[in-house]
Order: sequence, then structure tokens, then C-alpha cells
Amino acid sequence: MLEQPLPKYTRADEAQADLRDRQVRAVDLQFTDVMGMIKSVTIDLDFLPAAVEAGVWFDGSAVESFARVAESDMYLLPDLSTLAVLPWEPQRPDVGRTARVFCDVYTPNAQPFAGDPRGALRRAVEAAAQQGVRYCVAPELEYYIFRDPPGEGPLLADDQASYFDASDGAARVIRKRTGDALRAMGVVVESSHHEVGGGQHELDLAPLDALQAADAIVTARMALRTIARQEGRFASFMPKPITSAPGSGMHVHQWLASCETGENLFTDPTHDYGLSAAGQHFLAGQLAHAREMCAVLAPLVNSYRRLMAGLEAPIFVTWAQLNRGALVRVPRLAEGQRTGTRIEMRAPDPSCNPYLAFAVLLQAGLRGMRDELPLPPAADEELYEVSNRRRHLTTLPTSLDAALEELESSELAREALGLHLYERFLEAKRLEWQDYLLVVSPWELERYLGVY
Repeated sequence: MLEQPLPKYTRADEAQADLRDRQVRAVDLQFTDVMGMIKSVTIDLDFLPAAVEAGVWFDGSAVESFARVAESDMYLLPDLSTLAVLPWEPQRPDVGRTARVFCDVYTPNAQPFAGDPRGALRRAVEAAAQQGVRYCVAPELEYYIFRDPPGEGPLLADDQASYFDASDGAARVIRKRTGDALRAMGVVVESSHHEVGGGQHELDLAPLDALQAADAIVTARMALRTIARQEGRFASFMPKPITSAPGSGMHVHQWLASCETGENLFTDPTHDYGLSAAGQHFLAGQLAHAREMCAVLAPLVNSYRRLMAGLEAPIFVTWAQLNRGALVRVPRLAEGQRTGTRIEMRAPDPSCNPYLAFAVLLQAGLRGMRDELPLPPAADEELYEVSNRRRHLTTLPTSLDAALEELESSELAREALGLHLYERFLEAKRLEWQDYLLVVSPWELERYLGVY
């Protein structure tokens, strides 16, 4: 029988008693660093009530790009609503089971730490709530499954299947186990399927409020990589692991809902694209700020291999309904679903920190609404046919370096992330770019070594 998700606890002692009945002995207190990597402090279940009341200390300066030595003392306060048992761990009576809970990071004076990515998104959604709206998202994560881990020979995709082909063997088991595991952790997978590339798959999560969706993405990446290893495979969310194969994106379907009624505020059945005035302004805001937030949505050197390859990855800052090469799409809905208008942002990839990505996306859209930005005409024709007609279009940055140049002058990003996160992110990414510039690539050796 499939394991059921834990209830949403409001008291630590109730959670502790329930977990003890489930043979849980340890709790991983989890948070993410600036880059979105999971960090963890493990406590005995006996100490969970004390952790919820007073927090658990850790050295923030030991986490790369998180905090300076002068501000190293940090405390993790568990968010009980995120408590879940890790379903992939072997159930051994001599070891006991492990639960996981996401935490918010606080300073010793009981103030939220400005460098906590989860805190940045929490601030953004709380600011939206003060305007009477909820930011809802439904992410689509693409990834590859390889036969061997990196460094053990050439990358070999797990299969040579293509779009929507039926999966068998290890991939089918991995996808099934991942869906079951996420369901047991309270994350609903609407669908999963094979993608275009050999060994490439997609995981579509059910709509959630942005903070819960970011938690779900972090959980899904952890679950998938862990389960793939258990099945003798290696799963990667790297945006473009194979030169000749499609890249992996993380398309994000978005809309605003009324806090009072739950109504989708982007819907207007009388509009040609089903978009209300609020939805048009929100979309226009994301287009207007697309270049300056690109480094947050596509944060790796490798991210721009995917974006610049074109195909279904966006190059031009445009919107459309039918054209899958546009930066933003407004998917066509069936007649009975005309109240569910959403906009699909296609620049993010699955390597991004979802807390930071959703924070900048929300802020950009809300600014478009505040300033009543006009929505430019849709570009539903093919965009990858380069011609004189297309040269006037704004493009996304072509490299991480160019994206960081845009980010450095972005007042939007400073406000959405907060100065601390903004500076730490820029600093870490500049170092990453400098490291990349010093490496002699196989392409250079093949192109130049025998010629010059």
C-alpha cells in the first residue's frame, strides 16, 4: 500500500508523536543556499519541539555565498507544514526512518535572515497578499537519465526514445517510484512523459502557491536524483548536457488568484487570447524585465547553451500562443476551461534556485500591473527564421556574462531579492564565470591545436 502524506501539523508535540508511531528517529532540517543547493542539519526526533520553539544553531559562514564570518550565527526554524517522511529510505528497524522539514533562517535577534532564499520568496508572496492576490504556479521540470555517473566514460543516455514514447526498463521504474515518493511527501505530479531527447523526461507538478511550489521543486530534484541512483542510473537537471541533443528547461505556468474568492484574475473570455487587463500588464512586465532577470532564471554558464540553441528554447523577448519559441506563451484552452488562463514563462531551466526565480518573476509581473505596461503584439509566426524583419527584436542575453551585466543594473532584482541575496548571487556567479574563462575546452583543442 502506498504511503500517505503527513497531515499539516500546527503543534510540534503532535508531529513528534505521529512520527514516532511511523518509526521515525531523525529529522533533517533543510534549507537552500543562494544557488538553490539543499543544506541539512539532522536532529534526533526527541529535539523537534525544542527546534520549533527556539531554532537550531548552525554556522552560516560555512555555507558558500551565504553569510560572512561576521554574521555567521544563524538559526533554523522548522516550517511544520512541510514535514514529510523520506519514502525512499530502506525501512530497517535497527536504523529507523528519517523525516524532512524545510526551515526558515533567522538571526540570533530573532529576525529573518536577509540571505535566506526561501525568506525572499516569502516576503514577495506576502507583499502580493497585501494587494489581495496569490501567485500560483505549475512548473514543468525536464531532466536526463544517464547510464553512468559523470567521470565514468562518455555520457550515455538511458534510452534512444523520443517525444511521448512509452518508457520501459529503468526509466519507467524511476518515474513511477518518483511519482509515488512525491505523492507520499505531499507533492502531486500531474503527469510525466518522455521528452524529445534520448533519455530525456519531463515531470509536471500540480499548481501550487509559489512558496509551496518552490519547496516542491527542491523536493522533486532530490527525490529523482536519489531514486535514480538506487536504480543504477544518474539523473541530471543540467540545462544542456549533450551538444547535439535538446536542452532541459523548466517552463513555469503562472497566474494570479484573488485571495478572497480564489478567482483567476488573468481570465477574460472576451479577449482574443483569454487575457484580462491584469494578465496583459503582468505579462508585459515580465517581457520588460526579461533581460535583467535572466541570470536568476538561467543561472549557469551551461544555461546559455540551451537558450542560444533555439529549437523550443526562447531567444527573442516575445510572447505568443502557438509559437513554442516565444519567451512567454499563453496556452490555448478548451472551451470548457476558458476560466483558467495562464501564462507560460519558458526561460527558466531546472538548475535555477526556484525561490529566487519565483521572487523576480512575481515582482516583474506586479510592476507591469502597477505601471499598466502595454502588451506588445503577439509573435505567433516562426521566430528562428533569421531575417531583416526579426533583427529589430530584443533578444535574451547570449551568455552568463551578458546576463550578469544586465542583473548588475537591475533595480528590480535588488528589490525582489534584497540587497544581501542580490550581492551574494552576483559575487558567486562572477566567480563562476571567471573560472569558466580559465578552462581550455575540448572545442578549442580540436579547432586550434593541429592548425596553429
